[in-house]
Amino acid sequence: MTWIAKPRLHHPSLSRNAVGYTRRDYEGKVSTLCAGCGHDSISAAIIQACWELDIEPHRVAKLSGIGCSSKTPDYFLGNSHGFNTVHGRMPSVLTGANLANRGLTYLGVSGDGDSASIGMGQFVHAIRRGVDMAYIVENNGVYGLTKGQFSATADQGSVSKRGVANSDAPIDLVGLALQLGATYVARGFSGDKTQLVPLIKGALGHRGVAILDVISPCVAFNNHAGSTKSYDYVREHNDAVNRLDVIEGRAAIAVDYAPGEAIDVVQHDGTVLRLRKLDPDYDPTDRLAAMAYVNLHQARGEVVTGLLHVDPAAADLHGHLGTVATPLNQLGVAELCPGAAALEKINAGLR
Repeated sequence: MTWIAKPRLHHPSLSRNAVGYTRRDYEGKVSTLCAGCGHDSISAAIIQACWELDIEPHRVAKLSGIGCSSKTPDYFLGNSHGFNTVHGRMPSVLTGANLANRGLTYLGVSGDGDSASIGMGQFVHAIRRGVDMAYIVENNGVYGLTKGQFSATADQGSVSKRGVANSDAPIDLVGLALQLGATYVARGFSGDKTQLVPLIKGALGHRGVAILDVISPCVAFNNHAGSTKSYDYVREHNDAVNRLDVIEGRAAIAVDYAPGEAIDVVQHDGTVLRLRKLDPDYDPTDRLAAMAYVNLHQARGEVVTGLLHVDPAAADLHGHLGTVATPLNQLGVAELCPGAAALEKINAGLR
């Protein structure tokens, strides 16, 4: 993590959001990543999304694993709760924190190495359990922190900066998330902030697990000709399925889903995800159709971005377990430990 701190002084003319914070209040330390790294663009998008959503910084818990991506929480939301876990273990630590205190907004930040290799089991079970979190994968297809080895999302046959070809088949995190039943699945591009900010806002407002795979070119080790995660390749092959916006909801809005029109998806916290349908045949509420669409365009060498799937009626892990509405860390001893008589009653019911 960097030791460089930004000045705390704010210009008095900076505009404030509804909860009284300026955009500077959502920033972190100065980034020490390579100049031009896509991860810094994602950090900027997270800052803008949280500021526009009027989320109080101290109500956010940001957790990460190991890698260039997992360094980035130090560069945004400097006044939030933060925890840097061991490699690939972010989802389980976040799950425990969420079960103890459901009153915070949870943001998990990971990379393709952290999630698709050593943390694959954790990635899978976080989705299966429906942990209420925005899970952002900063995907560059390479281990940048250890100087350029292929990660599990690198394309088969792609050539590294050293001239070595990758012989392993890639893992598609979006396809996997759809298959596992994730209730919010999207893919963005770090070079398209206009699309990325509303995708992050939608993920933060979604109840349940929200998977956001962001193609984030590594300028040092994977931004060359032949890489499908380079700036040039993604810009030339990007297929944006929709144009998004997130607005505060006040009343029910009738849905009109005709091609070229917009659909508003009401989230559990009252925010509305406005989806403008550019592809006349694309329906983000149809998970099976989304899987087929992603696979079809992947076979064509295209990178599909946008909101790929959302279930507006999704439940989270607390809903599955039937936990109380009050965060567990705010309950007293008597409520958390009702005594031997209550335990005996439970045991009797199981005999």
